[in-house]
Amino acid sequence: MASAKIFDADRQREGHARFVAYLQSRAIPQTPEAAREEAYSTPIEKLDPAHPGLFQANTFWPFFERLRREDPVHFVPESAFGPYWAITRYNDIMAVDTNHKQFSSEASLGGIVIGGKGGEETLPMFIAMDPPKHDVQRKTVSPVVSPGNLAALAPVIRERAGAILDRLPIGEEFDWVDLVSKELTAMTLATLFDFPYEQRRKLTRWSDVTTAPPGFGIVDTWEQKQQEMAECFAAFMSLWQERRAAEPKNDLISMLAHGPQTGDMDPMEFFGNAILLIVGGNDTTRNTITGSILALNENPGEYDKLRANHGLIPSMVSETIRWQTPLAHMRRTAVEDVEFGGKLIRAGDQVVMWYVSGNRDDSVIERPDDYLIDRANPRRHISFGFGIHRCVGNRVAEMQLQIIWEEILKRFPVVEVTGEPKRVFSTFVKGYESLPVRIPARH
Repeated sequence: MASAKIFDADRQREGHARFVAYLQSRAIPQTPEAAREEAYSTPIEKLDPAHPGLFQANTFWPFFERLRREDPVHFVPESAFGPYWAITRYNDIMAVDTNHKQFSSEASLGGIVIGGKGGEETLPMFIAMDPPKHDVQRKTVSPVVSPGNLAALAPVIRERAGAILDRLPIGEEFDWVDLVSKELTAMTLATLFDFPYEQRRKLTRWSDVTTAPPGFGIVDTWEQKQQEMAECFAAFMSLWQERRAAEPKNDLISMLAHGPQTGDMDPMEFFGNAILLIVGGNDTTRNTITGSILALNENPGEYDKLRANHGLIPSMVSETIRWQTPLAHMRRTAVEDVEFGGKLIRAGDQVVMWYVSGNRDDSVIERPDDYLIDRANPRRHISFGFGIHRCVGNRVAEMQLQIIWEEILKRFPVVEVTGEPKRVFSTFVKGYESLPVRIPARH
């Protein structure tokens, strides 16, 4: 099992060379002023927001602003990920996300991430399936996020969150991402999978490796990525076989292993679902935990509101999920010619729903660029998607965020950001590699 071939490294390497060459052909604006100048001086037909360097520099915002205003259903004929349609307005994203009959998520067509080619290069998983198979597999794991199970999970998360926070140094600079965000999500994922607790940070590592292109900081080569993914495959197949031989339990692997319509799924399909749950359970929560610290420091008036009224925590959590948008996009593939937004989208075209843009659409969200923790309707965001593919773990994410902030406010008058965040090089995961902070004192 350790030698499982997750993808063809030779084929990936060939395409990756073109990807790197395209990225290197474009200089990335490093300041908001330079980004605005480029976004509005570039001919609209050449505007391409899908460059991971823009997300790493956090300078993509004016590109989406212009597209929402001037060309909300925008065709990009050439990019690092091939040609694609950029959907940038909230209501248009909703229309695509809820229309799985014309806009497919199928792995065989390329799946849910820009640039996916389908076939062996895209792992099958229920988020990259259409009904009826999607519905069966999603329903199998849904009980783990039922209200009853969440109620049982909450005190476990609270105890672990408290332990994490109590170990933090006072008066010294440290990396919030490493000591808090990664640690809490790894602990929760290990519980949901019933994964060996002492090995929980492997889940964090495998999540990062899954979404990282080689040569940009996480893995160096396709061979290294293949090796680490094979190790992940071996670990989960061992757990799968162990759970199949045991009595059913209330963890995600056991649910899939004993599900009447999932118990005999292909090993790669099981692995694809495991990867989906690892990445989904890791990136959304981890990056929003970090994003909340950054947002409150950038908006000290909102931090003051929160300290004065802890009842604003649920609203703050939803506002941060919108403000952060931890997954910047989801992709679909048109399965037939579709008239959409006055444009003709052809069968086979990749259609990219830019959630990060929809969450800043001022035609739907009032003052969308402002971070307001007492916003009138904070749950009106698109970060979890809509329709049949709405994030199955959204309540787990919200619960973790609410609990960690309840525990933070009990302990610390303030958590201060002491330097610039280091952001992820990705057009998919909108997150942080590190964020330096300091806690001056405890209550």
